[in-house]
Amino acid sequence: MDIRKALKFMLISTLSFACMNSIVKHLEGMSAFQIVFFRSITTLLFTSAFLLKNKIPVLGNNKKILVLRGVVGVTSMTLFFMSTKYLPIGTAVSLRYMAPIFAAIFAIFFLKERVKPLQWLFFAMAFSGVVILKGFDLELNNYGLILIFISAIFSGLVYVILSKIGNSEHPVVVVNYFMGISVMVGGVLALANWVNPKGVEWLLVLGLGIFGYFGQVYMTKAFQTATSTSQIAPLKYLETIFTLLLGVFVFAEVYTFYSLLGIGLIIIGLILNAQFKERAKKL
Repeated sequence: MDIRKALKFMLISTLSFACMNSIVKHLEGMSAFQIVFFRSITTLLFTSAFLLKNKIPVLGNNKKILVLRGVVGVTSMTLFFMSTKYLPIGTAVSLRYMAPIFAAIFAIFFLKERVKPLQWLFFAMAFSGVVILKGFDLELNNYGLILIFISAIFSGLVYVILSKIGNSEHPVVVVNYFMGISVMVGGVLALANWVNPKGVEWLLVLGLGIFGYFGQVYMTKAFQTATSTSQIAPLKYLETIFTLLLGVFVFAEVYTFYSLLGIGLIIIGLILNAQFKERAKKL
């Protein structure tokens, strides 16, 4: 296994997702449903072509849980896109990464997993970042915060569903269901307020799917190449840093000291939790 190659793959992935997030922020004139549609349809073409080329059954083995994963996933994604219209993009991405906390809570009830006391300490550190963000950054929009928190809750539920699916389904089949359901939901709900892209916007909506697809593919490659998840998992949070920097330099977003402190605590708390979980598996 080549750790350098794994690190390179993860850097490409996080940068791709950051570019996708920035495009979402740029398309403020479109509804979140329409952005979901364009984000998903390009990726769906890639995943469908892959499955057909490799003669992998498109419908998978457990259709009910695959549909559930798609519905929960599109709900989380739509709420995230909606929140970016009210929050700085870096803040929205940081708060979406609260999902592992909700995933741990869901896992207690649905997967009968146990959360170690030290993990709760790390979660408390991350949540203190949220408190600082909201308590000291008075310009944060409350409606945007509600949207992104519900998005993170649904994202946490996605983690639990994926754990339930395990290795029983090909990863691209799972993504294909997610994208297919997202195309249908986003397309239907976008009809009422459809806005035709103009000029360079066509490139942007195409970029949504391309960056999203490569972000997903290279993240998968990174985890497959690395000898240990703990070697590269913390790099996932570079997406927040890249997105925040794009927000500052492209959209002239302003982050206060308390915003950066809050975002930092969220990232550090969740990285420590990820590393602790990985070490606990080896014991």
